[in-house]
Amino acid sequence: MPDILFGFQRLAELHDIRPVQPLLTRSCLGKVRQRSSVDGRELLRWPAQYRPEDSFRGHFEFGLKYERLNFEFLSRLFERVDPADVAAWVSDEPTGRYARRAGFFYEWFTQRPLPVPDTAANVGYVDAIDANRYLAAPSAEPVRRWRVRDNLPGKRVFCPLVWLGEPEWRYDLAGAVAGLDARFGPELLLRSSAWLTFKESRASFAIEHEADRQDRVRRFAATLAEHSGRLPDALCAESLLTVQRAVLGEAALRVGIRRSPVHVGQSAFAGETVHYIAPPETAIDALLAGLRTLEQRTRGADPVLRAAAVAFGFVYLHPFADGNGRVHRFLINHLLAADGAVPANIIVPVSATIAGSAQGLADYDRALEVFSRPFMHRYAGDYRFGARRVCPDGISTNLEFTAAGDALHAWRHPDLSAHVRYLSALLRQTVEHEMVDEALALARVDAARAAIKRLLEMPDPEADRIIRSLRDGDWSISNKLRRELPEIFAPDGRFHALQDRLVEAVRMCFEEGPPDEPAA
Repeated sequence: MPDILFGFQRLAELHDIRPVQPLLTRSCLGKVRQRSSVDGRELLRWPAQYRPEDSFRGHFEFGLKYERLNFEFLSRLFERVDPADVAAWVSDEPTGRYARRAGFFYEWFTQRPLPVPDTAANVGYVDAIDANRYLAAPSAEPVRRWRVRDNLPGKRVFCPLVWLGEPEWRYDLAGAVAGLDARFGPELLLRSSAWLTFKESRASFAIEHEADRQDRVRRFAATLAEHSGRLPDALCAESLLTVQRAVLGEAALRVGIRRSPVHVGQSAFAGETVHYIAPPETAIDALLAGLRTLEQRTRGADPVLRAAAVAFGFVYLHPFADGNGRVHRFLINHLLAADGAVPANIIVPVSATIAGSAQGLADYDRALEVFSRPFMHRYAGDYRFGARRVCPDGISTNLEFTAAGDALHAWRHPDLSAHVRYLSALLRQTVEHEMVDEALALARVDAARAAIKRLLEMPDPEADRIIRSLRDGDWSISNKLRRELPEIFAPDGRFHALQDRLVEAVRMCFEEGPPDEPAA
């Protein structure tokens, strides 16, 4: 016997709704109240006394009370539900908090008014969503008609959902970076950031299989250093163009917002493989404006949540013909610095962690596929490569996607809950390994240089040459080093008697750590 469904799953069944992103709560009749969870989905069983009326109002109120929201589903639901059902509920319960939220959501998603009077002025306000459970706008807008505080993170044209769940996954990035500052000191951290900035740029290009383009790498590193945390409006057209030009260079053929369709895929002998289709060029201006509104409305919220929502929202919109991935990763660093989670002159090299191992690249791909894979599964039969045409931006394409109207529900309302968890884990790995390792390496070089100078005064470049040669040579003296510094390393050199002590002093700084190395 099939389960008797409650809540949003029952409404999906009644209205034949199949969202791209599945409903993650399934409520059904059971003998006792029970909750289980598998792969991020929860199954709730409810005894008979919880069974709602089998109607829109019964199941929608149940869903608001007990289940995880899905904005894409709500967008599709209110397109199909009879507005008379919503209006009747509001008329029967004009002060009811769930009826008022239903009326607010109907008008918010459809932009169509319900034929009901405004809520009485003496009724208390209620939040549209629970800020303890979802990423919400810190400064809510009061909607007097419904006596609802609109604290949704975006507007209808683009509003992702981020479910917070239990707090143990959240990483205190600001606290971790402050800990690095206390451990190593601001001067050392700043010096390490100079190398990490270049490393981040190089790794970001490596993810796009362009690590050999050293001119672009250096230019993008300069952009990171100059603009990260310093753009007051990073998603305005001027700022986006600045960053894109830094990625592609002034000689790039296609810059600015695309006026052509775009897909992510790869060509092979057997044909074209499509991994993801981005929104059409006719919708991109509005969606990008919605992303900009999301960034503005969520200012003051948790920096990691914001960075993930904006950056992954950007990469799914794919507003450029080229450079989207690198701008997406720039936005992560920019927003973290703009929100004060890290100092503006410190780069958190997330790309280096991604590109640093096969596992890192696989995890990044899996994060992107959380949305792209079900999207392409849903629309596998709705695209083809037909007659070639030239678009207004000069790009030649033969991609035809016939389900853009239906897909707009998903493009507007991606569930980015998994993405914020991914970014939190990525930042933890980056700070506690990439950044710590680089700071330790610098601290050990400083200590080795000081150890050399305690034995023999010399310029820093010569001391650094000794350190590099000894490390690369497994603490043995190379013939090249003997030729370059014969005073120390030639058998008849003036300071030959010091060479063994010098080698041992340098080795100890790296293998055992200097005596004053910061404690972990």
